[in-house]
Amino acid sequence: MNSLLLEISVFLCTFVACQGVDKASLPNIVILFADDLGYGDLEVYGHPTSSTPNLNKLAEGGLVFTQFYAGAPVCSPSRAALLTGRYAVRSGIYPGVLYPVSTGGLPHDETTIAEIVKTKGYSTSIIGKWHLGVGEDGTYLPTNQGFDEYLGVPYSHDMCPCYNCFYPNDPCWNTCNLNFTYCPLFLNSDILEQPVDLTTLDAKYVQQAKTVIKRNTRAGTPFFLYYAFHHTHTPQFASKTFRNATARGTYGDSLAELDWCVGQVMEQLKLSGVLDNTLVLFTSDNGPSLQNENRGGDAGLLKCGKGTTYEGGQRVPAIAYWPQHIAPGRTTALASNLDFLPTIGNLVGANLPNSVTLDGVDMAPILFEGKKGTRDTFFYYYFYPYRKFGIYAVRYNQYKAHYYTQGAPQSNNNNHDKDCRPSRYPTKHSPPLLYDLNVDPGEKYSLPPSEYRDILVKIKEIKKQFEGTMIWGDSQVNKTPSQDVEPCCKRDCIPFPECCQCHRRSWSSSFLSTHGNRDEAKLRWTMD
Repeated sequence: MNSLLLEISVFLCTFVACQGVDKASLPNIVILFADDLGYGDLEVYGHPTSSTPNLNKLAEGGLVFTQFYAGAPVCSPSRAALLTGRYAVRSGIYPGVLYPVSTGGLPHDETTIAEIVKTKGYSTSIIGKWHLGVGEDGTYLPTNQGFDEYLGVPYSHDMCPCYNCFYPNDPCWNTCNLNFTYCPLFLNSDILEQPVDLTTLDAKYVQQAKTVIKRNTRAGTPFFLYYAFHHTHTPQFASKTFRNATARGTYGDSLAELDWCVGQVMEQLKLSGVLDNTLVLFTSDNGPSLQNENRGGDAGLLKCGKGTTYEGGQRVPAIAYWPQHIAPGRTTALASNLDFLPTIGNLVGANLPNSVTLDGVDMAPILFEGKKGTRDTFFYYYFYPYRKFGIYAVRYNQYKAHYYTQGAPQSNNNNHDKDCRPSRYPTKHSPPLLYDLNVDPGEKYSLPPSEYRDILVKIKEIKKQFEGTMIWGDSQVNKTPSQDVEPCCKRDCIPFPECCQCHRRSWSSSFLSTHGNRDEAKLRWTMD
């Protein structure tokens, strides 16, 4: 056996096959999950004016995916897909997304990554955007879904009144929802701050991430940290340090702050001495929102964006980093955030859910062996899926067949591509539109059906077989909404919701002192 094969076999025994492994040998897991970040938004994916030095370093030392997919083209179902390894129509996280008045949420009989790794002794933490329900008495909050602790805003920050997005008093460039309560900042099931101060939010999140890393490192406990950013969802926001800090305007400033947060996490992993024993996975929940034109994200060479089943809606940036285990480079292997659960579960030697259908596959061959991987198909559901239509598109190897196409409200009515506009209603294609994504990732040139009949027949068989396994869960989004479940730090106060305002000064001051130093904000982690 050559040295490479020996190293791989020892690695697999250490982390997967051998059951007598102690906690000290288990890798830490960090998932960094951006919001509405497009395929073309990062420097490493070709954007000329974005400023992302920390993500550049992550990419230099890690594996960059060029054909990685979010499990859905909008927030809630994509997050459900990541945490459960299942298409969200199975778990009922459809149609669209959950709101502050939603009485549903991620069902408790769904198994999350957090619940899986806890069986191996992991500490589990989530920071940031949850967006999988709050419910009555917080029944759907993360601490009821396998997470030991939670600090964050439980849904999109545009689902609340918002007036101040840039330090000190610059207004938000987008209209936020004035019908719901102010955005709450939760610590576990308690509200610490309402309305949340967006200009200091990242300081709090970063400090919490550092605390999680330091505390678990000192205790010798393996940890799972799921850090779900609000950046770069609209309305974009940024603290004083990053306001007007880039050539790309408000979006660039928001992205720069996200990048700083990534750098702070990586720096703390290094300072705590656990960087070499931590698997870091970075990606985005869906493609860019195009409704705000210059203040939105960028899908690069891909077609359309958020909400659609074109490539721009679900193909997203992704980077995997783990020194000595993942070789730096780029891969064209097909992968998805659906694959995180089985990959992590197998990595730590935990049992995977065996009573439900998993749609994710183990990425270990891609990450640790430089192989293509076992995924050769991907199924696209519209952001507002219709049972009578079902799957909108199917990818098989490099080929993609569109059975239905539709624009999305997350695009502007004047989008340069009419196919992306919300006025582009569902269109059935028979035979389906077929594209070779290896040579035409922008989906510009449909292949002639007569010349690709065998491929179309194969894809049709794959689609039929998959649909035979699909059992749609009861919709959690369509449950009767209620104002009674809206988070409010002063329950039953009057007048509601304007009265829902609380601010714990001691909490805020302890974090602001760490963020006011401009030199600290510029701290960049470096690789040895």
